[in-house]
Amino acid sequence: MTKFLLSLHVLAAIVAVGPVTVAASMFPPAARRAGTEEAGVGTVRLLHRICRVYAAVGVAVPVLGVATGAAMGVLGDAWLTASMVLTAAAAGILAAFVLPRQGELLDALTGQGSVERRATAQLAMFTGLFNLLWATVTVLMIVRPGSTTGA
Repeated sequence: MTKFLLSLHVLAAIVAVGPVTVAASMFPPAARRAGTEEAGVGTVRLLHRICRVYAAVGVAVPVLGVATGAAMGVLGDAWLTASMVLTAAAAGILAAFVLPRQGELLDALTGQGSVERRATAQLAMFTGLFNLLWATVTVLMIVRPGSTTGA
C-alpha cells in the first residue's frame, strides 16, 4: 500500500504542480507582451486558467503525502515536517499572491490593453518564491535527511 500511495503522491506532484509552476512562470512575460500581440490576452487567460485548475488539483499532493507519510510511519520526522510547512507556505503564496495578481493583470489587460511592468515584476517575484519553495520540497523528498532507506 505504501508504494501505491507514494506512486500516486509523486504522480500528483508531477501532473498538478508541474503545470502550475510552468504556467505561472510564463504568465508575467506573456502579460507584458499581451498588449502588443493579437492573441496575447488569450494566452494570458489560458495561463491563468491552467494555474487555477491545476492549483485545485494540486490539493491532492499534500493529502497523498500525508497518507504516504502515515503509512511509512514518518509523520514525525523533521524532513517531512519541514516539507509540510514549506508546502503550506507555497500554497499560501499561490493563493494569496500569485493567483489574485494574475487575475488583476488579466483584468487590466482586458480593460486597458496593457499592464505596468512593475506589476508583472512583482508577480514574477512571488512566482519565483513559489517555485523555489516547491523545488526545496522536492529536494527534501529526494534526500530525506535521516532516512533509513539509505537514499
